[in-house]
Amino acid sequence: MTPDTLPALHRVALDRAAHGLPVLPLRAGKLPLGNCDGCRNDSRRVPRCGGRPNMLTAGPCVCPHPCHGWAAATTDPAVLTSRPWVRAWQQAAALAYHPGGAGVTVVDLDNPAAVDWARATLPPTVTVATTRGHHWIYRGVMRSHNAVRPGVDIKSHGAYARWLGPGTGSIAALPAVVRALPVKEVPAPGPVVVGSARWDRTVATGCRHTARYVRHGLEKGLSLVRSLRESGAGSQAFGVARFLGAQHRGCPGPCDLEGIGADIVGAAVSVGVPQDYAARAVARGFATAGVEVAAP
Repeated sequence: MTPDTLPALHRVALDRAAHGLPVLPLRAGKLPLGNCDGCRNDSRRVPRCGGRPNMLTAGPCVCPHPCHGWAAATTDPAVLTSRPWVRAWQQAAALAYHPGGAGVTVVDLDNPAAVDWARATLPPTVTVATTRGHHWIYRGVMRSHNAVRPGVDIKSHGAYARWLGPGTGSIAALPAVVRALPVKEVPAPGPVVVGSARWDRTVATGCRHTARYVRHGLEKGLSLVRSLRESGAGSQAFGVARFLGAQHRGCPGPCDLEGIGADIVGAAVSVGVPQDYAARAVARGFATAGVEVAAP
């Protein structure tokens, strides 16, 4: 079979592999091809073949087929053009890759609300449109986690993502707010104190924004924090502080960012985030945005 007669997905796979992207074929339903008889799991969920490298029971797996899902992803052209893999590409319905193997993390945003959250919270990076939302791709690797917040999965080491094109934009470093998303916060024991500060134009005499603009952005951010009643509110507080702080970076000041920070802390505390944890998250958010704010 010559390069011109290869299935289209196979040609794309070889091209991506040549650029360092470990690839694998997917069948209908966006699922990996099933394991061969020699690689099926036993009752302990340990593959009889030993598993490919980087799995729970790392190799050696000498199986010539694309078994074990994400762990089968490869950049080796000899493997990708071998007879078992050529047969697999002829059956493939989609192309996938192992983000962790490529040194990246994919924030999988599965609906418009999740995309809106990312735009308000995360730094811009390479963006790839998907059927229902976006993939935001960052440089750096972490463990993969599903459902870190509504409509958001993290795909990096130990997972695969569909290849849907190179996307647009310039890749950014994996931010702390993404690394923190899987962390479950410990609820504060007993009663909590909710901040009551409100943004006040009479204090923010050096702000270049209208009161309506500032209050709208603040209320939207507070709503995002308060919506996370089970987990993620502390990380969201970091993101809201980072985003709102960046809006005021060009102001001559003062902008009453202390009051804004107190409101964000109060929103996080109201859904069970420990006060100290929330204050640190907000302080880090403002610092990441490049603004100096007294501790909330």
